[in-house]
Amino acid sequence: MMEQTGEEIDWDRCPADFEDFPPSIHTAMNIYNSLGNRIAADIGYMGKDWTNLELLLEIYKIDKGIEREWCIDVLLFLDGETIRDSQQRMKAEHDKLRKK
Repeated sequence: MMEQTGEEIDWDRCPADFEDFPPSIHTAMNIYNSLGNRIAADIGYMGKDWTNLELLLEIYKIDKGIEREWCIDVLLFLDGETIRDSQQRMKAEHDKLRKK
């Protein structure tokens, strides 16, 4: 698109690609996507179902220690962002319905 406008590409403004992240982030994302979602009709997304976390950590060979703490921190960050996004969408839909 930048080429069509004649502008030079500013690589500092380009979003990171999945391959740009370290393998530990890839593993955390795979675990996150393997966890089930908890959803309620009137609330929306309530977060991940953490029931299978220990099993997934074993499968991906995430041992106790710093690597496990890092992985769990990434998982909690991802879940928090997804919950926040869901709350914003639910609020926007609620506000839209109120205006009618």
